[in-house]
Amino acid sequence: MPGFEVLYQAAALCLMFPDDAFRARLPLLREAAPQLREFADHAALSPPRELAAHYVEVFEAEPDHSLYLSAWREAAPTPSEELYRAHGLETTGEEPPDFLPAVLECAARTGDTLLLTDHRDGLDRLRSRLTRFGTPYATVLDAVCVTLPPDASGRQDPS
Repeated sequence: MPGFEVLYQAAALCLMFPDDAFRARLPLLREAAPQLREFADHAALSPPRELAAHYVEVFEAEPDHSLYLSAWREAAPTPSEELYRAHGLETTGEEPPDFLPAVLECAARTGDTLLLTDHRDGLDRLRSRLTRFGTPYATVLDAVCVTLPPDASGRQDPS
């Protein structure tokens, strides 16, 4: 799926903990990936502590909102450090290789969307749960999921 590399890189950054470096990148993210403007605008208008607390509430306090592909217990393989090395990338060791922002960054840098496609069902479930939770992070998953083909069962919006 060529052409979505900038979106995937921007989405990866949006799904990371919102530190000062994240806030400094918001204007660039907003311009580089118009699909993420709603989220970028929300993040820019949110006080830093409030945005950080919301991230923790959404992704760390809610086990049903995991950003780790292995949490979705799918038959698809989860990424390993060897996979990243095969693409000429190195993991930092800060997060496991199945951390969604790392997978998105790998897809952005290599153009290989197989891991995202293989985990489409889990991404759709995460997107649905984030939407029901009422978080702007759902719009980031919306933008990513719209670039992927439907999951293997043909469903596009599982609950």
